[in-house]
Amino acid sequence: MTRGPKSLLAQYEGAAFTYPEVGATAGTLPAGYHHLIRRTRIGDGSATFEQASSALSAWRMQSGSGLRVATNGPAEVGRTVVLALGRPIGLAIPCRVVWTVDEPRRRGFGYGTLPGHPESGEESFILTLDDDDAIWLTVTAFTRPGDVVVRLFGPVARGIQSHFIDRYGRALIREANRQT
Repeated sequence: MTRGPKSLLAQYEGAAFTYPEVGATAGTLPAGYHHLIRRTRIGDGSATFEQASSALSAWRMQSGSGLRVATNGPAEVGRTVVLALGRPIGLAIPCRVVWTVDEPRRRGFGYGTLPGHPESGEESFILTLDDDDAIWLTVTAFTRPGDVVVRLFGPVARGIQSHFIDRYGRALIREANRQT
C-alpha cells in the first residue's frame, strides 16, 4: 500500500528538527552550511501584495511549483507541512514553520527540516512591499546534506534547490496576479 503525503503528516507532527540553529533565517545565517539568498520581483501595489501574501501563507507557492502539499492549515508557527516531489509515492520533504512575520509591508515565514528531509537546515520566504509599491519575494536558506546520498550529490542537490526557488517565484507571480 502506498502512502501519500497526507498519511505521512502525522508521523512528523512531534519530530525534532534536524539542525540546532532553529530560527536563524530570521537573522544571521550560521556557518557550516550552504547559504542562498534569492530576490524575485512579484508585482506592484497593495492589492497584489495582499493576494501574494494570502497565496504564500496558504502554501499555493509550493503547490504552484509542482510540489504536492500536505498540511492542516496555513503557515503559522508550529505548523508541519510535508511536501512531496514525484509520483506516485514521491520524495517526502517534511518541514515545520519556525517563525512568521505579519507586518503591513512585510509578510512571510521560515520553516525548518525534519527527519526524512533530504537536506538539513532552514528556508524563509519573505514578501515586502517597498516604498515604490514594488513587491519582492526574498528566499533565504541555509542547508547542508541530510544524508550520505545527498552529500555525494551535493552540487546536484543545490541545483535542484535553486530550480525550485525559481519555480516558487514564478508560481507566486501567477498567484499574485490571478484575477478574482
